[in-house]
Amino acid sequence: MGEQDGRDTGRAGAGPWAPLAHRPFRRLAAGRLLVYFANAMAPVALAFAVLDTTGSTTDLGLVVGARSLANVALLLVGGVVADRVRRTLVLQGSALAASAVQAAIAASVLLGAASIPLLMLLSVLNGALAAISLPASAALTPQTVASELIRPANAVLRMGINLGAIAGASLAGVVAAALGPGWGLAGNAVAFSGAAVCFLGVTVPGADGKAAPGERVRPVRELREGWREFTARRWVWLVVLQFMVVNAVIAGGVQVLGPGIADDTFGRGLWGAVLAAQMAGALVGGVLAARSRVRHALLLGVALTAMEAVPLMILAEAPHALLLGVAMFASGLALEQFGVAWDVSLQENIPHDRLARVYAYDALGSFVALPLGEMTAGPLAHRLGTGTTLLAGAALVAAVTAAAVCSRQIRTLTTGRTPAAAGTPHLTGTPKTPHTPETPETPGTAEALPR
Repeated sequence: MGEQDGRDTGRAGAGPWAPLAHRPFRRLAAGRLLVYFANAMAPVALAFAVLDTTGSTTDLGLVVGARSLANVALLLVGGVVADRVRRTLVLQGSALAASAVQAAIAASVLLGAASIPLLMLLSVLNGALAAISLPASAALTPQTVASELIRPANAVLRMGINLGAIAGASLAGVVAAALGPGWGLAGNAVAFSGAAVCFLGVTVPGADGKAAPGERVRPVRELREGWREFTARRWVWLVVLQFMVVNAVIAGGVQVLGPGIADDTFGRGLWGAVLAAQMAGALVGGVLAARSRVRHALLLGVALTAMEAVPLMILAEAPHALLLGVAMFASGLALEQFGVAWDVSLQENIPHDRLARVYAYDALGSFVALPLGEMTAGPLAHRLGTGTTLLAGAALVAAVTAAAVCSRQIRTLTTGRTPAAAGTPHLTGTPKTPHTPETPETPGTAEALPR
């Protein structure tokens, strides 16, 4: 078969790599891989740049925190922009702007002109650009392939993202050690430029989020409309609530308490291998998710989230590198089943002209809890003991997962339906099978909160 330039063809039962036959999808996947490569490389290079400049971990926290705050603060704005401006244009512009910002940071470091206020300012710009591009890239995926290829398309995208993240994080330390952090940051600028070139090749039919001629865009109204869409389906906000808790627990347990446990037991070197095992599991999980034909994919993915409790229990009771590596591999594999199912479920049920705003609320709910988990893990471990804190976190993960599985909407939602068109009315509280007509819902009657 020849190469596909659009999304009008596709066959049910096609192989897991079939989406790559579509040129727009292929360019989108390549661009997102480069973006995640650069975003994984940047924090490592920037950390060394700050430490070389002042040697202060407090300064490093200010620079990194400035980016995170800007990212969270502007996620909702990014959702509105992506639903009202051409998403391809948003991706191209944000990638080019990110390239310019990274080039400015690299130049300041290489020329010895870096200062903490300057690095904080540039980090704020980076966070803002990431917030604008994230909803657009997620919402664009179903417009680049035929509807029956949405599941493998999301799996392939996530595999590329994981590969980019692994390569970026691994290369950053090597480049910073061999050439200096300034050159690592310069590599970021090149990667973002490459992403912008890839996004130029993403062409999709339809308005692609563009406002109708003469239509006035009202940001507050747009946000309210996105919120109504987000809360109109109980399965959506339930999963976001679940992952608000799960992300906070994992951020505190694995990212904050984990390194200290590794230092006291099997060592820092093996801790890196443990984290890499989770990424390897995610890659294998992506292949499995692409081949999966499970109809209740969201239920399976939500239930498998309970695997996140296992590494916490091992860290608390038996912190051995091999055992922990196996558990992290399994959790990566499990979470990828959820990730693909979640993207497919949103893309098949949310009208595409509101999808980016729903993704923005999803990301906001998921990200906002991360600092809470990171900041409270240490004090809790000091007061209750590290083992007790980790076991309590594992129990909390299991509890919120069980609560989510109890939802009838999550248990009955199926995948494999035709994606919702622009302007589709809100769905009622009960998910429909692919061939059941949709019933409009009166705003405000939905049972309003996942990931």
